[in-house]
Amino acid sequence: MSLFSYTAKFPDGRPAGGTLEAESQPAAVQLLHQKGLVVVELKPAKTRSMGASGARVGLDDLAIFCRQMATLVDAGIPIVAGLEAVAEQLENKKLRSVVNEIRDAVEGGTNLTAAVAKHQAVFSPLFVSMVRAGEASGHLAEVLEQLALYLEKSATLQRKIRTACVYPAIVVGMAGTITALLILTVIPAFKEIFQTLGATLPLPTLLLIAFSDFSRRFFFPIAAGVGTAIFLFRRWVDRTPTGRLWFDRMMLRLPLFGPLVRKVAIAKFARTLATLVRSGVQILAALEIVSETAGNQVVANAILKVKSSIREGENIAKPLAASGVFPPMVIRMVAVGEQTGRLEEMLGKIAVFYEEQVDAAVAGLTSAIEPIIIGVLGLVIGSIVMAIFLPIFRMSALMGHH
Repeated sequence: MSLFSYTAKFPDGRPAGGTLEAESQPAAVQLLHQKGLVVVELKPAKTRSMGASGARVGLDDLAIFCRQMATLVDAGIPIVAGLEAVAEQLENKKLRSVVNEIRDAVEGGTNLTAAVAKHQAVFSPLFVSMVRAGEASGHLAEVLEQLALYLEKSATLQRKIRTACVYPAIVVGMAGTITALLILTVIPAFKEIFQTLGATLPLPTLLLIAFSDFSRRFFFPIAAGVGTAIFLFRRWVDRTPTGRLWFDRMMLRLPLFGPLVRKVAIAKFARTLATLVRSGVQILAALEIVSETAGNQVVANAILKVKSSIREGENIAKPLAASGVFPPMVIRMVAVGEQTGRLEEMLGKIAVFYEEQVDAAVAGLTSAIEPIIIGVLGLVIGSIVMAIFLPIFRMSALMGHH
């Protein structure tokens, strides 16, 4: 699979752009045609590059850039001078280089949207669409301020997700390491002791020694097999629509993580759509962008169905309800927003509510998963230790009788 950047148009003449993965350039053209787009330009995309410091351009860096530009534009500073002033203050060397290139392009007569769109490895389709809407409406400062707020909220959401995943990952990693050390180093040492003593070993100890011998003998084939299986699974998930859809559906169904994943997806959907609608992006184009940034293919497919239904003349709430992804409260609030002409306000309230729900879910997940991990860890390591010391206890009892 290769990554392609494209510039295209909708049938009504609205511009579109972004990146997509496809097996080949003709396959990429076919995918764009399936989305109803007329391809203007298609070329291999540059991979996300690294700065001189080795740091990527993160959401926090982009938020700082947007907020500073919004302040300068609102103060009446020309775009070129504003870009130059912001570039001097940016700490991220990669972003500073990109902003300088944008400044040179604008100074040469290119509009800001086109200059930003050239750097799709840094600026997402959402970013480009909002800048385009801001330039077209003459409210660039307000749009940049909204974009900064959106990026800050997105960065906060990402940190919460990492917080939910880091602790279990560390504990599970430590448990796996300790278990592996016991099986590969400690148990063989006790095996030699037991053989020297010539004692009759209980069944749990015999099974543990057999598992240790098998693991040591076939350690490298097992490690290679597990590594290959993980690599092939990730490749299947990352590079095939079927794999991605299956994985994202399973993530939504997980007992503890599933509700968190769903809440994050809904918060992201509401925040992104509210920001785009508030910025003046047309609803169909906004839904296309939201589907691309959903982060979950099940949710993305549901949003694309909503887009198709709206194109056929339906409202937003009905296809949302039919998707089965969004809870009744979200659907009712969207319906009220449509009926009263306050859709962006309702979407904003949904986003705030679910972002708070993510906070509570992260705290609840940490509290729930800690005793489970400790219990499983205690059971595994405790069973190993008991199997090791069971013969010793038996021999001690026999020596006591004599």
